[in-house]
Amino acid sequence: MTISSRRSAVTVALALALSVPLLPAAASASASPSPSPSPSAGIYASAPAPDAVVPELPVPGGAHPVGRRTLHLVDRSRQDLWMPTAQGRELMVSLSYPARSARGAAAPYMTVDEARLLLKARGLGGLVRAETVAGTRTHAYLSAAPAPGRFPLVLLSPGFSMPRTTLTSLADELASRGYVVATVDHAYESVGTEYPGHRILPCAACEPVDNDPVARVAAVRNRAADLSFVLDELADPHRAGAVSRMIDFRRVGAAGHSIGGASAAATMAADDRVRAGVNLDGDFYLPEPGAGLGRRPFLMMGTAGTHAPGSPGTDWPAAWSRLDGWKRWLTVTGSGHYTFTDLPYVAERLGLPDPSVPLSGTRSWQITSAYVAAFFDRHLRGRSAPLLDGPSAANPEVVFQRPAA
Repeated sequence: MTISSRRSAVTVALALALSVPLLPAAASASASPSPSPSPSAGIYASAPAPDAVVPELPVPGGAHPVGRRTLHLVDRSRQDLWMPTAQGRELMVSLSYPARSARGAAAPYMTVDEARLLLKARGLGGLVRAETVAGTRTHAYLSAAPAPGRFPLVLLSPGFSMPRTTLTSLADELASRGYVVATVDHAYESVGTEYPGHRILPCAACEPVDNDPVARVAAVRNRAADLSFVLDELADPHRAGAVSRMIDFRRVGAAGHSIGGASAAATMAADDRVRAGVNLDGDFYLPEPGAGLGRRPFLMMGTAGTHAPGSPGTDWPAAWSRLDGWKRWLTVTGSGHYTFTDLPYVAERLGLPDPSVPLSGTRSWQITSAYVAAFFDRHLRGRSAPLLDGPSAANPEVVFQRPAA
């Protein structure tokens, strides 16, 4: 099944809720089919989400309140891969961090203009109001004072053409557990991200990445450079302010969804400051997937249909054979490509669950947050994480794959 047809079959209902085009796992850098967004066939076209519904993200389970700040970063040493005429490489970064107290205004999920453009791009503006999507309730506080202490840092990269907001729940969960989390929007790779001056940059990368395997490889390496630049900037108190002083730069991890997961691995291969990484349902795309991590720990967690050892096309077996440090390969029974993002949880709250994905939005969130947090707790904080030792009766959907390396 091609990427486009699999996305159409699996993502209809979730797109109705948040209308965000996504990049499912592809076959390989040399043979993967097109990942571009395409209009959804509206199986819920006659039943739009009621205006009275106000979706809400899951309440973070850690001990810390969560603060939120936004940075606009520009790497003027690099020419933008997708827009050579741009004045450097622009990035929008949401910082989620442990806060001193739960005080202040609630952080918004996204702007109304971002939501409107995302819905328009999917041809779904009449089904879900932009104000409904933008008004999704979060549990972070704008510019809250940072908690005292030093905390590990996790870099997050979203799926292709998705805004960083779709990883908000994971970011805030980790922050509540004692991490600083930098979630990155990569310029010209999202159909709806607002930059300073109310600019929403076009998805100039969509067509080349859609049609050219070489462009997909370039996109992964470009994102790796983005994440390393963000790490540089966060180390500068003039850029990140008080949040910079709360980061322990000896304990840095990277994670991402779809092509963002590939970018986490590529960042580790290029930047030895990143000590641990997670790929959530994305192929690696690079010619030698999984190479260059130098015995650093890595978690692969994906859908059973596309990322099990016998799944056709995936490059996870090749990556597994090259990962020479601590590693786990987990698949989630009943999951879909979006299981590891906010989308199924929010769709469920809007009364628009995806009937093609058996796993509920609530279970999607519980599983993703539990295993990602356990991984970083073990490898960035040295804590016991028995959840990663083998199958759990509490999580029967999670299968530990053990192919021969």
